[in-house]
Amino acid sequence: MRRVSLDPRPGWTEIAEENGFFFHHVDGEIYWDESAAYSFTLEEIEAGLEEPAQELAGMCLDLAGEIAGSEELLTALRIPPEFWNMLRDSWQRNEPSLYGRFDFAYDGHGPAKLYEYNADTPTALYEAAFFQWRWLEDCIQLGTLPEGADQFNSIQERLIETFASFQVKGLMHFASMKDTEEDRATVEYLMDCAAQAGIEGRQIYMEDIGVDTQGLFIDPEGAPVRRLFKLYPWELMWKDDFADFLPACDTTFVEPAWKMLLSNKGILPLLWERHKGHPNLLPAWFHNPAKTPPVSDYVLKPLLSREGANIYVFKDHKQVFMTEGIYGDEGFIGQALNPPPFVGGAGPVCGVWIVGGKSCGLGLREDDSPITGNLSRFVPHFIAPGRA
Repeated sequence: MRRVSLDPRPGWTEIAEENGFFFHHVDGEIYWDESAAYSFTLEEIEAGLEEPAQELAGMCLDLAGEIAGSEELLTALRIPPEFWNMLRDSWQRNEPSLYGRFDFAYDGHGPAKLYEYNADTPTALYEAAFFQWRWLEDCIQLGTLPEGADQFNSIQERLIETFASFQVKGLMHFASMKDTEEDRATVEYLMDCAAQAGIEGRQIYMEDIGVDTQGLFIDPEGAPVRRLFKLYPWELMWKDDFADFLPACDTTFVEPAWKMLLSNKGILPLLWERHKGHPNLLPAWFHNPAKTPPVSDYVLKPLLSREGANIYVFKDHKQVFMTEGIYGDEGFIGQALNPPPFVGGAGPVCGVWIVGGKSCGLGLREDDSPITGNLSRFVPHFIAPGRA
């Protein structure tokens, strides 16, 4: 695994905007960065990332079933009791999941270490699935990359196949929040993938979903919302004004209610307890402020948080770094400190995508700080031909 400097494609910003990628810069800072790329061998991809992610996906499904049947574990994850039955029903009905993303620390040497599982509303999908593949094709054509260069990326194909497996009859709604350009673009992309699977889609905003006289969800035109892809996390849904209508509604959600189990960072200590010493896991525990953590160098993460917010880094039990945010009321987990390995002067996090239950692609984010956040750069990758 190497970080290599490359010449950006001429007019790449125009290419991005022609393809609906308007958030290539965020707050004036570059987000999509093709002045560099990460080069992998096929062995690094397959044995180092693809296979571990697939194994962890199975471990997480086993854990989800265990949590769904345990009031003790549901309580440990701070899931409100009024949603337990909805969650259990969702699990028992085997409601289908579309996607998720495992984030790893990895540099090609030694096993990848899991930071967390973004199982409900993972970000950077369009960039990973579509735009970095377009980058690969363009760079091969321009001669920037050699003929035979490849990419760990069948994400779009898997999205279409998985949507087709849902066997949707009638309309499927696709929703994000207003004034979130990245989320809106991601929803548009997913609706296009669904259309290629034969699904009729309608894009709406979460704020515009209403409730009819029977307590069922409807769109702004009064049409029933029977199947909803929502780029909106479950932990916010259960706090919203319409939360009381969720348990009895007739809407099938994507991601399904049982995914709230795996989008909770409480799965990290639970995985460690059940698979202690697993090469791809870091020691983790439920944080108790009254107890000294079991290791001297560690991070504290909220059970529920987004985009690297409210992370506290400790060395020798002393706080050395933190990020701001609005999370943490539900409690924290601790995880042994394992900073991103610096490759070519940057700290990448490898996000491996699980679509329809299969490990199928990679997106890398890098930052100059120890924490990957909303403004961390997305840098493309390729598999170099002939590298053993």
